[in-house]
Amino acid sequence: MNLRTMVLGLAIVASAAFSSIVAQADSQLDGLMKNPSNWAAQAGDYANHRYSPLKQINENNVGKLQVAWTMSTGVLRGHEGAPLVIGDTMYIHSPFPNKVIAVNLKDQTFLWQYQPKQDDQVVSVMCCDTVNRGLAYGDGKIFLQQADTKLVALNAKTGDVVWTAQNGNPKAGETNTNAPHVFGDKVLTGISGGEFGVRGRVIAYDIKTGKPVWTAYSTGPDKEMLLDPEKTMTYADGKMVPVGADSSLKSWKGDQWKLGGGTTWGWYAWDPKLNLVYYGTGNPGTWNPTQRPGDNKWSLSIFARDLNTGVAKWVYQMTPHDEWDYDGVNEMILSDLNIDGKKVPSIVHFDRNGFGYTLNRETGQLLVAQKFDPAVNWADRVDMKSGLPIRNAAYSTQAAGSDHNVKGICPAALGSKDQQPAAFDPNSNLFLVPTNHVCMDYEPFDVDYVSGQPYVGATLSMYPGPNDNNSMGNFIAWDASKGKIVWSKPEKFSVWSGALATAGGVAFYGTLEGYIKAVRIKDGKELWRFKTPSGIIGNVFTYEHAGKQYIGVYSGIGGWAGIGMAAGLEKSTEGLGAVGGYRELAKYTALGGTLFVFAIPGEKS
Repeated sequence: MNLRTMVLGLAIVASAAFSSIVAQADSQLDGLMKNPSNWAAQAGDYANHRYSPLKQINENNVGKLQVAWTMSTGVLRGHEGAPLVIGDTMYIHSPFPNKVIAVNLKDQTFLWQYQPKQDDQVVSVMCCDTVNRGLAYGDGKIFLQQADTKLVALNAKTGDVVWTAQNGNPKAGETNTNAPHVFGDKVLTGISGGEFGVRGRVIAYDIKTGKPVWTAYSTGPDKEMLLDPEKTMTYADGKMVPVGADSSLKSWKGDQWKLGGGTTWGWYAWDPKLNLVYYGTGNPGTWNPTQRPGDNKWSLSIFARDLNTGVAKWVYQMTPHDEWDYDGVNEMILSDLNIDGKKVPSIVHFDRNGFGYTLNRETGQLLVAQKFDPAVNWADRVDMKSGLPIRNAAYSTQAAGSDHNVKGICPAALGSKDQQPAAFDPNSNLFLVPTNHVCMDYEPFDVDYVSGQPYVGATLSMYPGPNDNNSMGNFIAWDASKGKIVWSKPEKFSVWSGALATAGGVAFYGTLEGYIKAVRIKDGKELWRFKTPSGIIGNVFTYEHAGKQYIGVYSGIGGWAGIGMAAGLEKSTEGLGAVGGYRELAKYTALGGTLFVFAIPGEKS
């Protein structure tokens, strides 16, 4: 061990030992989450379950749901994420310009509104619509991650700004679309801009002051990535082994890691007992794999980090040397599963690359890796000993000195599932997963890096995957302990909304045409649907107020799948290939921006 590695390791160990003593959760937020009347976090809890124990609405009466009230956000772009509900107040957010509205649930009047002043130029460097995935709550504050990379803490009662923190530079192509996450006494946020040659990172801020506590990069030197070469582990040869010194630097050519992507705009999770934070990293830059030889670590990876220090305990790369834009940012769902007769603390992740992964969340050991869409063809399987995908060379986009167009790659760049989050039902141990069934043609080309300009290097065309009904999506139930689909419900377009599971035996999700649907968890039977005026890419949520359970969702087409409609794009290859693939959407829906809230008339607990 060289001196630099030894000093770094000692510093990390000392810091971790000290910080573990002072680690503590936000007791107020913990209490709010445990009360099912609230929806106090984007996923409802720290584990990304998106599950509610409320059961006033159940499989026997869900067909009686009717609109209780609606509210416009005043913005006509893609509405992702969900509102928060805390007591008698609902906190609504919008796409750019990222408005926040506090609503009194007693009479649906506005308590306060906040609209930040942002430079409109930031829109030009947002790759896939002007979406925002929602707010966070903690320490009496509402946290908004603005598109212009400013993190804002607002007084939850008044809307006044308590503190702000700048975590990026839009002029260099850095933006934000992710929801911030409150874990303990910290607020965590990431960065977007993988198509602009940015360098991904997660930043933890002190919840009271907004001062940065630690920053962990996805690529580069060990010190900047907060990796301990001897103690940070990774899966290889059937066991966990140290990552070794300069694991990232050795996997890039020259200084390409500085433009390496690995952005962090997805959904994070936290295990308070282990005090570990889990998240995924995005694609490497550029999309042309020939220009960046090597495994390109640690893009497309799952990290487990100590909340207090940011030091990585383990890391697992799902798609080394990505050739297809298979970002790894999708949600990390924490659950305790029975695997081979043993109860295992698990993390479940449905990756863009089409494989559903189950790992031991304490150690990082790979337990299950199976396709959750049978059409996936870029790899035949994941080798369980090495943890590496066994690739099909016919679908490689690697070019030897000349451009070439590779046809029929499944899934498309937007993956078998993008950021639209799955839900976990602890009663059946099933994961309810919104999926895409879309394939693509992929033509890479050489591209030079210019700060603040697109750094893509590929032209894409998308279309439905192979099937009998020309569907572009499925809503599935997944057994993560075995890696098997239990049931699958086809949809005409990709299922781009987040799912909700409830103790009433019902799961909810939305469709790109604008339907919100309820299905029976045990078999997928559709029990109810309602057509909203615009496509749904938001996440379904639930709460209880004055003894009545409500179901809510945003109606507002956009996001990557709906970017053609949202941004008025027409060429098939625009929107990174999505415009042509989803052109038919215009026959079914139009732009919108409305919150819909449903209830069963007269029903109370």
